[in-house]
Order: sequence, then structure tokens, then C-alpha cells
Amino acid sequence: MSLDELRLDCAVKQKKGLHFILASVVIWALVAGIHATDLPILTKNFYIFCATAPLVPLAYLISRFIGVEFSDGKNPLNGLGLLFSFNQLLYLLIAMWVYPTVPLKMVMVIGMIFGAHLLPYGWLYKSRSYMVMAVVIPLFSLFVGMGLSGFVYALVMVGVEVVFSLLLVFEVRRLGASES
Repeated sequence: MSLDELRLDCAVKQKKGLHFILASVVIWALVAGIHATDLPILTKNFYIFCATAPLVPLAYLISRFIGVEFSDGKNPLNGLGLLFSFNQLLYLLIAMWVYPTVPLKMVMVIGMIFGAHLLPYGWLYKSRSYMVMAVVIPLFSLFVGMGLSGFVYALVMVGVEVVFSLLLVFEVRRLGASES
């Protein structure tokens, strides 16, 4: 298989990572719920770190419902997708620094990190939605997140992720139509 054929295979079998983006809708809803409490900000931030932990198991469950092949050992680019995800873990060191230093903005920084890590998936899945959202989410997070409370910001991010999910659904449908 050529590189482009491997990328197409990944995009089709993984439905362009839709299961992970849908899982992120749930995670952002949890973040909003945490910010809706009267807990001290450092406690909220700790719980936000904890709320991000079930992303992969949640994405796995969602993959079962939407018919995504969670892992395909036959396509070597699946390992590349995993590497792209691990890259985000390194960026979380920035959020760990923000946690005690500028605690009111940690949720905004997590949003920026989430958005920025999407860029290589634009290449992997040949996805305009990933490319656009990889730029829009961090910029949006910076400019909008500076003026919003953590709760409102997280609710807005739920909306952004729902829109992103819908964009991916349309891309996946077009991909399926072009395969037919």
C-alpha cells in the first residue's frame, strides 16, 4: 500500500478519530460540571486532571457504538496516531505548571493544548476539520478564555467539540460516499 492508501485506510477504519472527539465532548462536560461547584480552584483543577484520565477508555466504548476499529495492527500508521497522542502528554507539563501558578486559567491552557495537538491528525486523516480546529481552538481559547469563567469556557468548549464532531461526521460520510 502507498502512503496515501494507508492514510485513507486509517481515516476509514478510524472514522477520522470521531470516537475520541465524541469522548472529548463528555470530558469537557465533566470539566464544566467540576467548575460549577463551589470547590476551591486548586481542588477543581486537580479534579479536572482526574476527569481527563478516562478519555481512552471512553473513546474505546464509543468506538464500539459507532463501529470504529479501535486498533488496526495491520496499518503501520496507527502507531503514528498513538505517537501523536503521546505528544499531548508532554504538553500537559505546561498545564501542570499553570495549575498552581495561574490556577484560574488552567482550564483555558488545557483547551489550548487539546486544540494544538490536533494538527498532525489533519495530515493523518487528510482532514480539513482537524487542520482548521487545530488552529481555531488554541486561538479561541486564548482570546475567549481570558475573559470567561472556567465554567462558561468549558460549556463553550462542549459546543465547540459538538461542532467539531458534526464536521467529522460530514467528512466521514463524504469519505464513505467516495469509497462507494
